[in-house]
This record gives sequence, C-alpha cells and structure tokens, in this order.
Amino acid sequence: MTERYLEDFAVGQTFRSGQLPIDAERIKTFAAEFDPQPFHLDEAAARDTVFHGLAASGWHTAAVTMRLLVESEVLEVRPSRSRPDQGLLKVRTTTLNQNGEPVQISIGNLMVPRRPV
Repeated sequence: MTERYLEDFAVGQTFRSGQLPIDAERIKTFAAEFDPQPFHLDEAAARDTVFHGLAASGWHTAAVTMRLLVESEVLEVRPSRSRPDQGLLKVRTTTLNQNGEPVQISIGNLMVPRRPV
C-alpha cells in the first residue's frame, strides 16, 4: 500500500475490506482452543442462549476483523499538538456479518505522519 499522510484523509471518508466467511467449523475450532464456552462449541446448547444459535467468540471476531467485511469511517482528522510531524485520525470501524448487520463497532485513534514540507 502506498504511504498515506494526514493530509490525504477527510472526515466522512470510508474504506471497505474484502470478506471472509466464518462457518460453524471455524467457530468451533477457534473456541475449542481459545474460548471453550458451550454457545461457541455446541449448536444445541447455543439454541437456549441469548444468541439462539452458535455464536463466534468475541475474541474470534476481534482476531479476524481485518479479514471479515469491515467498514471504516474517518470521524476526525487533526494535527498532533505535541508532535508537528504527526497527526491523529479518529476512525469508527464496523465489522459486519453475512447479513450486513453490525456485530462489532470500535472507535480508535491512529497516529499518521504528516506530509513532509
């Protein structure tokens, strides 16, 4: 990817990743090793939970966010007050499931270089 500078971003700008299907086998494999809760491992047990079916671990979702369908929107662009060669982007990142429904939303700040003078 070409290096981007603070001046290359604008509020409202959006970015979208590709998709990665997460099926029951992937959910169970991840859960067996990292988060062995019944609603991640057993479809019958999962039906009686708030999820009403097998649910991927939140850790699983977080771990593969860059591989799922992810939309990011720039919320704020500003120069750093303490580092004149850097800037800050505030970005909202939404991870969507196969139905286009948000399953994880995060807001974070990124430090990016400013364009050299």
